[in-house]
Amino acid sequence: MAGLPGARRRERVAAAFDAFHAATARVLGAAGGLRDEAVHRQAVAMFELWLRREGVDGAARDPGLGPAFGSRLLGPVAARAEADRSAALAEWATDGPGRLRDLLAEAAPGAAGDPGLGWMGDVPLPPVGGESRGDDPARGGIEGFPRLWRIGAGRVEGGGDDGGEFPVAVPLLDEAHLRVDTTPNTRADGEALVERLLMRLLSAFRPGVLRVDVWDGSQYSMFPAMHPLSRTDLLVAHDPNRLDDLLEELSARIRRVHQQVLIEGYTSVSAHAAAKGQRSEPWVVVVLAGHRSALPDEQQRQLQRIARSGLACGIVLVLLDLPITVAAPVESVRLTETDVRCSMTGPAVEVAPDPPLDRAAVTAACTTIVSAHERWRALVRRFDDLLPAERGEGDSAPGLQTEIGFNDGTVVELRLDDSSPHALIGGPSGSGKTNLLLGMIASLAARYRPDQLAFYLLDFKEGVSFAQFAPGRRDQTWLPHARLIGINVNTDREFGLALLQFLADEMRTRSEVAKANEVTKLQELRGLPDHERQWPRIVAVIDEFQYLFAENDALAKRATNLLEDVARRGRSQGIHLVFASQDVSGIEAFWGRPAIFEQFVLRIALPRARRVLAQLNEVALTLPKWHAVINHESGIRHANEIARIPDAGAGSAVHQVQKEAHQRYAGEPPRLFDGARSPSAAALVARVSPEDPVQAVLGQVIDIDGTAARVRLPDAPGRNVAVLGSSEDAVRVLAAAARSLALTSPRARFLVAPLVGDTETVAAAVRQGTSDPDLVTVTLTGFRAAVEDLAEQVRGRAAGGDRSPVFLLVQGADAADPLLERSGTDALRTVVRFGPEVGVHVVGWWRSPMRLKQLLTLSASPDDVGAWIGLDVQGAELAPFASMTAVAWSPRAGRGLFFDRAQHARPEVVLVPGPDEAAPGPGEMS
Repeated sequence: MAGLPGARRRERVAAAFDAFHAATARVLGAAGGLRDEAVHRQAVAMFELWLRREGVDGAARDPGLGPAFGSRLLGPVAARAEADRSAALAEWATDGPGRLRDLLAEAAPGAAGDPGLGWMGDVPLPPVGGESRGDDPARGGIEGFPRLWRIGAGRVEGGGDDGGEFPVAVPLLDEAHLRVDTTPNTRADGEALVERLLMRLLSAFRPGVLRVDVWDGSQYSMFPAMHPLSRTDLLVAHDPNRLDDLLEELSARIRRVHQQVLIEGYTSVSAHAAAKGQRSEPWVVVVLAGHRSALPDEQQRQLQRIARSGLACGIVLVLLDLPITVAAPVESVRLTETDVRCSMTGPAVEVAPDPPLDRAAVTAACTTIVSAHERWRALVRRFDDLLPAERGEGDSAPGLQTEIGFNDGTVVELRLDDSSPHALIGGPSGSGKTNLLLGMIASLAARYRPDQLAFYLLDFKEGVSFAQFAPGRRDQTWLPHARLIGINVNTDREFGLALLQFLADEMRTRSEVAKANEVTKLQELRGLPDHERQWPRIVAVIDEFQYLFAENDALAKRATNLLEDVARRGRSQGIHLVFASQDVSGIEAFWGRPAIFEQFVLRIALPRARRVLAQLNEVALTLPKWHAVINHESGIRHANEIARIPDAGAGSAVHQVQKEAHQRYAGEPPRLFDGARSPSAAALVARVSPEDPVQAVLGQVIDIDGTAARVRLPDAPGRNVAVLGSSEDAVRVLAAAARSLALTSPRARFLVAPLVGDTETVAAAVRQGTSDPDLVTVTLTGFRAAVEDLAEQVRGRAAGGDRSPVFLLVQGADAADPLLERSGTDALRTVVRFGPEVGVHVVGWWRSPMRLKQLLTLSASPDDVGAWIGLDVQGAELAPFASMTAVAWSPRAGRGLFFDRAQHARPEVVLVPGPDEAAPGPGEMS
């Protein structure tokens, strides 16, 4: 009995354990059932997902999935998916293919959307000529060009034969790049697909709007049937070993487009084209063919950069068996031995590529395309086509921009602004510099009003091309934008220096106003409210500018310093230089001064031009006539733009632009400086007013304003004037001086001594200057007595008394030397030495400077002749009269060397008066 409780405890424990074991078994059984149910459900879901994603037919062909279709668990899932697919296909077959065809027809009109190709079928060729400047949209203009490009036909698996086929196309050009992957056995099919796609692209556009670059890492002759296109560079086959060069060229193109086309906030070339009404850059389709191996790391990175930025710049990549991952839109086509799949349609659509093109047909089509391209490039586009429809609507505040020529029918622009401030134009004689300059001037004048743009035009060679912008005998109109025109300036380097000095002064004036108003640039200065000046942009055009620096002398050094200053600082004040030359390499003044040409960012090279572009950029050497290289990046090769320059000569619209501008704006005519003509004495004296101080006009200063070269003659020591030389110009100089003295001092007494030559010219000039002159004429025999009498008057005046002006006008003073003897010579020295301070002045012509020097000895000195003008005498003979050791001067026709101690630090060249019938000349700067 003692063991009974223990036995019961064991029974209770055993019973509890059995109950626990039974409960655990039930729990585990339930958990196993739930697990089996979850596994089955997951298998069903995964199987159904696989079916939905890969398609029922595709899954059935998979050896690993085939048994599942007969299983009790998965069979119903396959049946349900098959029923759903059948229902969807029934609905799709009703209108799905038709909707896709309509969509493709809308997105890819013309040759891009149907199986035919315009250049190979019955579609007519795109027009080569015509009045419209835009392209036909149906042929690939700036609007309406295809967005999708057909590659073949697609069919949904199991779609049956009841019309389920539909066209398959991929986006290209501005939309996406394309990647084509093949196997070794399907490589030929991939190349055929790409070739047909390229032919579709070329068929949709006028020749030249799209070009193709091809690189194959293993061969030179990919797409051999298309090689006729290489005749005009519509297709360029690149060296298999020079992929780096191609990638660098593409990168440079992207940089240039961003710097030149997308600078106004446009996001792409197409957006720019839509805004401007014309496409400025062609599309470039780049086919890169590899062999399923990755490129080296550096090339891979550069290609990725091109892919990211290329679409906006018109660059499209077609990658054939070239694996690469890029952060840019890329569509793909994969060709295997069993099927073709496309990313646009997904894995459920079988794609049948369009059949390969017949090689002979491709070659014939490409020959037709390239012939049309040659006709288009040879088409003469007129200067009229460059002009805007609305005249004078441009705003020059941000800069100047105009159209200068054509490149395959699209226009090429020229800019002068803060980033491209100055232009350097180069080309040998006959290459078209003058034609380009005339077109540039007229095109800018058509876009901007005279208060927006001012021209200063200077031609250093013996030409008169710019004279057409000034009023003439046959045409009284002028270009209102032109403020100054200099022609035939081949010997007047001083005029070029004067222009640079004017530009420097204007630049400083604008800079001071800008500082006073706390602005820095012209655009900000122009934005100031209620300012009294318009501040137009200034364009100074100097043709054959090398003449200004032809000699390594003081003038060239001064001009070089001024040029460097204007070139560096002029951009911010709206001052632009346009220099044209045949060759700039030999300009000695620029040696060691490279900073000057660095400012000439815009480079224009005409046929056979050298040393204008960068050192390794020799494109201009092969240019045909009427073409030019326009380069806005200091001549670097990647910035080249080839432009055909239309004829701007007689019969073009250049004169029409001037006529319209003259009628619209009128204004003051430009000042004309003609170096081949001399100002008349009448024209020079006309600039003197009777109210002006007493003065003698000797000629015209070579400056922007055509200032008269005048000598003031107050009652002060040394105020005498000498004309030195044997030239017949001396009499005209003396006559101009006499006329101006009579005009400004009508009550003066004139003692005229025509000792040599014409006896009436000087006296007649005095009578022209005043209506009632006190005039006495002295002959050679009476000259000694007259001088001695005048010397006595000077002594008497020195003691006090009369100070009324007296002028001794001597014509050929050295002719009297044998007759003066000692007393007469001393008397003349007395008049020269002491006469000016008591109102007696000598204005004389000496044929020999040495004769005058001998006179100014002993009781007189060279300082007693305070002003002189040298004509046909050498600088060495004039140096003593300027208190200088050397004077750089050689005689020049119609020119004299003028020096006045009271106003000059060094002598300056002036124009001497010509015969009255020579007017108007440079002295009459209108």
